[in-house]
Amino acid sequence: MFDLAFFLMADPEAGGGFASFFFLIAIFFVFWFFIIRPQSKKQKETQQKVEGMKKGDKILTSGGIYAIISSIDETTVLAEVDKDVKIRFSKSAIVDVNPDKDKAQ
Repeated sequence: MFDLAFFLMADPEAGGGFASFFFLIAIFFVFWFFIIRPQSKKQKETQQKVEGMKKGDKILTSGGIYAIISSIDETTVLAEVDKDVKIRFSKSAIVDVNPDKDKAQ
């Protein structure tokens, strides 16, 4: 166990400072490329879908409720969950618009 730690330690006189800095930058780039970038891209797509929704679209809320849009206000949506059952949601609670559209095609 101690032999492995010995090999991982850098010699301070061998210029390990630059190598450590480069390694730190490389880790940040990998983290950004595989985690931050895809998440922000997905968030932008969802925001565009919510802004472009219209009456009759099927939505999925963050609570897992599927509904069909009856009317849209500035910040809220009135959605029909079942026959004669309507619920008003905040637009920020909508996580997907037409969630089955990609599966059908």
